[in-house]
Amino acid sequence: MPDAIELLKARRSVKPREMTAPGPSPAELETILMIGARVPDHGKLAPWRFIIFEGDARIRAGEIIAKVFAKKNPQASAANIEVEKKRLTDAPLVIGVVSSTRPHPKVPPWEQELSAGASAMNIVTAATALGYGACWLTGWFAFDREVLDGFGLRPDEKFAGFIHVGTRSRPSEDRPRPSLSDIVTRF
Repeated sequence: MPDAIELLKARRSVKPREMTAPGPSPAELETILMIGARVPDHGKLAPWRFIIFEGDARIRAGEIIAKVFAKKNPQASAANIEVEKKRLTDAPLVIGVVSSTRPHPKVPPWEQELSAGASAMNIVTAATALGYGACWLTGWFAFDREVLDGFGLRPDEKFAGFIHVGTRSRPSEDRPRPSLSDIVTRF
C-alpha cells in the first residue's frame, strides 16, 4: 500500500469515461465502504448511507434518469436521452453517497452534510489507495426530486454525490492546483 502522504499528494480524479473493468472485488468494496463510514460524525448520527450501482443496476438507474429527463425536456432528441441513460455506465462501480440529516439540538444540518462530504472523499481516497481510478460527481439528476424518489431516497435525503470507481484505462493528467499563497491566510 502506498505511503499515505504520497498518495494524498498525488491523488487526482479519473474521468469515468477513462475507466474500465474490473472494479473492486467484494472484499475491496467492503473495505472502501468501511473507510467511507469512518469519518468525523459529531453526535454519532451516521448522517449518510450508500447506494451501490454495479452491473445491471447502473442501467436501471440510467433508465430512471433518462425517463425524468425526457419528461422535463420534451424537445430532447433521442441522442440526448441516450446520453442521460448512460450517466452511470462508464465505470464498473458507482457508489451513491446519500446525505441523511436529521434534527438534532447540537448538530446542525450543515455539519451533518459536511460529514457526508467527508464520507465521499474517504471513499475516493480508499479506492485510489487500492489502485483504482475514482471520481466524485453530481450532475443535474443528483438534485432532481423525481430521480431521488426513483432511487429510493426519503424526502429528507439528498445525494452528496456519486463516486465512480474502476480501473484506469490510461494515466491521468494532473490539473493546475491553487497556490497556497492564494488560499492561505493567517489570523
